[in-house]
Amino acid sequence: MDHFPTNWGRPRNDAFDAYATYPIHQRPYNGPKDTFADGVQRTQQPIVTGTSVLAIKYKDGVMMAADNLASYGSLARFKDVQRLHQVGNYTVIGAGGDMSDFQYIQYILEELSIDEISAQDGHELGPVEIHEYMSQLMYARRSKINPLWNSLLIGGFKDGKRFLSYVDLLGTTYTASTLATGYGAFIAQPLLRKAVEGREDVITEEEARKILEDSMRVLFYRDARSLNKFQIATISNAGVSITDSMQLDTAWSFAESIRGYGAQTQ
Repeated sequence: MDHFPTNWGRPRNDAFDAYATYPIHQRPYNGPKDTFADGVQRTQQPIVTGTSVLAIKYKDGVMMAADNLASYGSLARFKDVQRLHQVGNYTVIGAGGDMSDFQYIQYILEELSIDEISAQDGHELGPVEIHEYMSQLMYARRSKINPLWNSLLIGGFKDGKRFLSYVDLLGTTYTASTLATGYGAFIAQPLLRKAVEGREDVITEEEARKILEDSMRVLFYRDARSLNKFQIATISNAGVSITDSMQLDTAWSFAESIRGYGAQTQ
């Protein structure tokens, strides 16, 4: 029997407790219970996500690009998110996928950098070490059935050597002279390969920037989760440089000639 008058169908007034039942008790629930209802919960899918990150090698180092959009489902929710993050003096990490998981990765890498500095042993983490650490971290989280829902590009330049690699939520890793995550792996990667592969040692910084800008423009036209506001990171012997947000010059006049667009029927 329910002995609490506030549960007998009477109107409840939180400002006046006529039956002196404060604190107001909850009706006990004696129905069926899910065995795992109070267990540890895992992220089932990414919620606020970033789309493509692009990266290429050029003559003097590595260049990366990513837009500033974080989408809430199909809603272009946050338009000032920096998805390129500097790690130490030689490395930049770019992330697609869940932005809260990327914030956690940034925190982890910051702690790692502090530990490395505190050791005062003369060693500094480079892109190879960051790549190895992230590959182990992502695979460990995957093995616990609790992955970090990200695709990461890690680019850097140390001791005269360029480095560019990919790590995803399963711990899959590989390196190449051109890399892309998200929708860019389908749309931009062929463009990057055509422009870069075989020419990595002759492409100048200006040419590399134009290649990435052209690819970001194509992604803005074709990827519904992208934005025409983006940043470019340059990693070379001179150090790491991440630009402020830039606006792409875009034009939609070409759409009139696309079959099926607007009022066209043929």
